[in-house]
Amino acid sequence: MIGLNTYKLTLIAVLAALAVVGRFTFQFLPNVQPVTTLIMISGFFLGPLSGILLAVLTTYLSNLFLGMGLWTVWQIVGWALIGLLSGLLGKYFRSVPLVLLVLFAVMAGYLYGLVVSLATYTVAGKFLPYYLLGLPFDTYHAVGNGVFMFMLFPLFSRIFRRYSEKLMPAKIPTSK
Repeated sequence: MIGLNTYKLTLIAVLAALAVVGRFTFQFLPNVQPVTTLIMISGFFLGPLSGILLAVLTTYLSNLFLGMGLWTVWQIVGWALIGLLSGLLGKYFRSVPLVLLVLFAVMAGYLYGLVVSLATYTVAGKFLPYYLLGLPFDTYHAVGNGVFMFMLFPLFSRIFRRYSEKLMPAKIPTSK
C-alpha cells in the first residue's frame, strides 16, 4: 500500500482547494456542486484514505465559508463514506466504464442525502417527512454528480495516469 507522501498530500490539498472553490461557486444551485465527484475521483485513483481525507478537508474548509453546524459532522460522514467506497472500487476494479461511474455518482447523491437525513432523525426524531421533503434536493445532487462525473472523469483520469506513471507504476485504475 502506498502511504501519503508529500506529493500525494499536495495533490489532495489542491483537490480540496478545487472542491471548496467549486462548492462556493455553485452555491446558487441547490445541492449541485463538484465536491462529491472530486471525492469519488480522488478515492478511485488515490485510494480510500485519500478519498476520506479529501472529504474531511473539503467539508471543513467549505463550511468555514458557507456555515458550520451539527450538519458538518454528518456531511463529513456522508462524503467520507463515498470516498471510502470509491477508493475500494478503484482498488479492486482497475477498469470501470464511464457509464458505470456516472451511475455510481448518481447513486452517491442519494446515499449522501440519506446519511444527512439520518442525522436529522437523531436530532428531531422524524426521519420520513424530512427525507421525503429532501428527495428533490437529493435528486439535484445526484444529477449534478452524474454531469460532473461525465465531464471531469476523463480529464482527471489523464492527470492521475501521469501521476501514476511518475510515482506508482501499474497501480492506477482506468476506465473504458
